[in-house]
Amino acid sequence: MAGFGNSTRRYPRSRGRTWSRSGPDRATLGIIGAICAIAGFFVLGIVLGPVAVVCGWLAMGRSWNGGASVPALIAVVLGAIVTVLSIVALIGAASSGYGVF
Repeated sequence: MAGFGNSTRRYPRSRGRTWSRSGPDRATLGIIGAICAIAGFFVLGIVLGPVAVVCGWLAMGRSWNGGASVPALIAVVLGAIVTVLSIVALIGAASSGYGVF
C-alpha cells in the first residue's frame, strides 16, 4: 500500500520517504561548513572546526568521490586545520611557560 492514497507521484518535487540527498541540501551544508571553518579561525575554533568537518563531509555525500563541491571540500580542509590549530593552542596554553604565541 502506497500511503493510503497519498502517493508522491502527483507532486514531483516532494521527496517521499527516501529523503533524496541531492539538490540544495548539500549545497547549503557545504556553505554552512565553509562559514564555520572561516569563523573558527577567529572564535571557538575547537567547536567550529569539527562542525565544519562534519558539515563538509555530509555535503560531500560521505565519500571522497571526484564530484565533491568546492565549499564542501573547503569546509573539510579548513575545518581540519582549525581543529588542529586550536588543539595546539590549548596544549600550549596549558603547558608551563609563555604559551605557543
